[in-house]
Amino acid sequence: MRKFNKPVSADSRSRVQLPSVDALTGSTSDRTGITSGTDMVPERIFETSWEVCNKIGGIYTVLSTKAKALQNLYKDKVVFIGPDVWSSDRACPCFKEYKTLLRNASSKLKLPYGITVRTGRWNVPGQPLAILIKFDGVYNILPEIYGKMWSYYGVDSLHAYGDYDEGCAFGIAAAIVIKALTEHLHENPLQTLAHFDEWTTAMGLLYLEFAEPRIATVFTTHATSIGRSICGNGKPLYDYFSGYHGDQMAQELNMESKHSLEKQGARHADCFTTVSSVTEAECTQLLDTTPQVVTPNGFEPNFVPSPAKYKTLRNAGRAKLLSIASALTGRTLSPDTLIVATSGRNEYRNKGIDLFIDSLETLRHDFPGQNREIAAFILVPAWAGEPQPGLKAIMEGRSNGIATESNFLTHRLNNESSDAIACRLKQLGVNKHGDKVSYIYLPCYLDGHDGILDISYYDLMPALDMTIFPSYYEPWGYTPLESIAFGVPTVSSDKAGFGQWITDHFDGTFTTCGAEVVERNDSNYHAAADSIARKTEFLALASTDVIKKIRQAARTTSRQADWSIFIKHYQEAFAVAMRRRDQRLSNNK
Repeated sequence: MRKFNKPVSADSRSRVQLPSVDALTGSTSDRTGITSGTDMVPERIFETSWEVCNKIGGIYTVLSTKAKALQNLYKDKVVFIGPDVWSSDRACPCFKEYKTLLRNASSKLKLPYGITVRTGRWNVPGQPLAILIKFDGVYNILPEIYGKMWSYYGVDSLHAYGDYDEGCAFGIAAAIVIKALTEHLHENPLQTLAHFDEWTTAMGLLYLEFAEPRIATVFTTHATSIGRSICGNGKPLYDYFSGYHGDQMAQELNMESKHSLEKQGARHADCFTTVSSVTEAECTQLLDTTPQVVTPNGFEPNFVPSPAKYKTLRNAGRAKLLSIASALTGRTLSPDTLIVATSGRNEYRNKGIDLFIDSLETLRHDFPGQNREIAAFILVPAWAGEPQPGLKAIMEGRSNGIATESNFLTHRLNNESSDAIACRLKQLGVNKHGDKVSYIYLPCYLDGHDGILDISYYDLMPALDMTIFPSYYEPWGYTPLESIAFGVPTVSSDKAGFGQWITDHFDGTFTTCGAEVVERNDSNYHAAADSIARKTEFLALASTDVIKKIRQAARTTSRQADWSIFIKHYQEAFAVAMRRRDQRLSNNK
């Protein structure tokens, strides 16, 4: 068993001399040249995330849409760093390699532990500089680093499992690359800032503080690991919120290592940020650290198509969705069917998928929409296999029958007997003759190549009449923001950062802002379901003129969340980080 020394407490950190760089990295760094009153606008910004050029979740959307606003402010002074998880057989679809960028860094950087990098640009609006890192060799030094991180910070890696090692190896490699690249470019570390996203990169932040303490650091948690775990394990987060202690819950839920790393990353960053007032309270309660700045997630309007293209996409998307629903249910859905959808991460309770299903279930047999029907699409990736053969044959024009394998699933599921969504739909016995609501579960990433829909998510958005995201746990909520940006009215919850933003800044009605917010707590599930059903009825029965007004209100509201507006919060975070960095260095002279 690994033996560790007593950790240095975060509270005493500002009063003790930090260990030498040699103690952790085996190298030296010049600590001279510290000046007071340094310029609070960084000349170089590195941002590290597992989701740079790697689309696996909502953070990809945050970073890829933020890139253009950062480029407008710091043209080619921002470098995004992500993992090189790609191969010659599976190339990164959004990374364009340019070997001469950053002074031929890909070939000239002197990196230890077999670390290699590729330089290029991220193919998103703004085309920012990006570096992809191969970090396999770092695994060999993790035991030593873990021991020292326990000794210096109290980071408990002893109970690590799952993706902990992978995240830490990547974070450490990113820190090594940041230091090496700063030296290679002959740039002033005092004018350099390193931004780390989520617990998966926090080890890199702590490592960098020793390797190059003059670089200011920002740490952003988009959702605390322990808060997500509390909710994911079915525990009531809100009724007992003030009684939860992060360390105690981490031990109970076997989350000690991730929670410990995230907590210390938050405490030791020069600036700690989170994405909403909802998570600000969560961080204060569960991480014992209040963020210095709240940095809400914005949206890049360039993702929204022009009016002419919008109409074309809407017609094509609706035709495809209704043909899928008709093929699965065995009845022809009319062109005026209300198309409602939910999407996002497959977290049945946290993302409110359970409430989405149950709220529409109240309308399945008693919908006062005259002859109008509802097609409810669950666009949530799961452990999907190949497309249902019968459905695929119909979609390809090889059959005129109905899909016989499932009346709600577009693809086979490798775990259908345990998939929460599939189990609930089977339990309800959905898509029977005479039902007013049809449920369609499309368990794939909508990248345009799923084999059934074959339309990317943003190209599908115009086809929707309404979206519902009644999250129980949602630090921000990109999906409802994307929805209103495309002019699609949406329902969010007051437990989502986006929902709280709507509540704080608008009156929260469809006709005035394009979005409505439903209250969620640990005891009002059925009331929330009924509220969503009534909101759905309203949109289904609204006149064409009212719907037009609602769609315009949605677009107007989304403009208040443009990155061109929200980026100021990151500028504030950068300035805070550089001021606090100066103080940190002064305290440890």
